[in-house]
Amino acid sequence: MAFEDKTLKCKDCGKDFVFTTGEQQFYAEKGFENEPVRCKDCRDVRKRGRDGGAPAGPREMYDAVCAQCGAETQVPFKPRNDRPILCRDCFTSNR
Repeated sequence: MAFEDKTLKCKDCGKDFVFTTGEQQFYAEKGFENEPVRCKDCRDVRKRGRDGGAPAGPREMYDAVCAQCGAETQVPFKPRNDRPILCRDCFTSNR
């Protein structure tokens, strides 16, 4: 199968980027069926955020009350009534 460079549009930033013949061959060898939807810069930013790198912005925190000791605390997820919330100290001691 002969590959040719393709110009694609990044779904995050909207800029055009080239999907090179080498990249297409790599995708074919790995069995990937979909073309990339993000440019290299946007893929790198997304990877850094996923791998524990610097987040894109401050994390939203939610107020909660520890189910074990009753202390007021904040958690990085929206509390639900079906699961107990623990403060950092109680969570660490229960591990």
